[in-house]
Amino acid sequence: MIEAVGLTKRYGAKTAVYNLSFQVRPGAVTGFLGPNGSGKSTTMRMILGLDQPTSGHVTIGGHPFRTLPNAPRQVGALLDAKAVHGGRSARNHLLSLAQLSGIPARRVDEVLGVVGLQEVAGRRSKGFSLGMGQRLGIAAALLGDPQVLLFDEPVNGLDPEGILWVRNLMKQLAAEGRTVFVSSHLMSEMALTADHLIVIGRGQLLADMSVKDFISHNSADFARVRTPEPAAREKLTAALTEAGGQVMPEPDGALRVTGLALPRISDLAHGADVRLWELSPHQASLEEAYMRMTQGAVDYRSTADQKAGLMQPMPPGYQPPQAIPEVPTQGWYAPPPPGANPYAAPQAPGQAPVAPPVPQAPAAAPQPAPPAAQPAAAPAPALTKPEDAR
Repeated sequence: MIEAVGLTKRYGAKTAVYNLSFQVRPGAVTGFLGPNGSGKSTTMRMILGLDQPTSGHVTIGGHPFRTLPNAPRQVGALLDAKAVHGGRSARNHLLSLAQLSGIPARRVDEVLGVVGLQEVAGRRSKGFSLGMGQRLGIAAALLGDPQVLLFDEPVNGLDPEGILWVRNLMKQLAAEGRTVFVSSHLMSEMALTADHLIVIGRGQLLADMSVKDFISHNSADFARVRTPEPAAREKLTAALTEAGGQVMPEPDGALRVTGLALPRISDLAHGADVRLWELSPHQASLEEAYMRMTQGAVDYRSTADQKAGLMQPMPPGYQPPQAIPEVPTQGWYAPPPPGANPYAAPQAPGQAPVAPPVPQAPAAAPQPAPPAAQPAAAPAPALTKPEDAR
């Protein structure tokens, strides 16, 4: 188990982490979330003894990292996948780490197989792609078969197959009773991987709870309701509002209802004699809940690109191209055949069809004066040979 108590770290006038306390328990994947610059990497470095806290302390299994006997056999970490000598092969890099920690050499080949690098074990790491470097870093973390594992952005640069592999690996390690602490900015991946979340902002603790509780505490669930016609929608809106629900119209004509359970909405619709086309529950995603909680703790915000001095003046009379509408209108269809109008309103029964207007002949244009008589041209010579016709 990892435990931090009153952890604070200052760099001169800059406070990176302030009074941070939490526990990372074994048997679960704990996600470590926060905006850029919130102090996640600094916290991980203090856990591993790479940075000394200004105040407070952090322990692993009840001991500071620096006092753990043969720490690589107890704690594995991936903080920077590029922290590798580029001239060494993948196998030699892991072999040097194993020899420093008293780990058998056969373990190197085992972890190379686990991360899928056995085919490139003899290649120098400087030629590895970003994803291959991540796999090598994960192999180094697994080398000592530790009970505590820390990963900082482990899926960075991995393809979809690699991301799925890391997700399953984290869950497998936690199922074995290990302590797994994972930092990531991919909310969709954390929603599928993590069981518990620790969220910080500007160096301070914002949340320490399960993923399910985090989403429910920072978002509002709602029901989506759709009726067949506007009159029924207004009738249902009045009934739901009277029962204490909050109703908001959606752009597509549906209703967003909060404050009422789905069975209650169904009963109210039945009592109001309103037929429903849709009644479905909707829950916010982890990303939506995270954005709502951390919106006040973001240090780096983007602005609109004004492109000052880069916009070229448009020539006189230039008109920007018009966007094609998403839904075709009448003007975008091919013209109907003569005598047929597909857009005309249907005729009432017994009513004589209206004949299309007869096109008027254009007014006769004034004829030009006949040209003056020209002298007769000389007759063409007669063709006497076949080649003369070509």
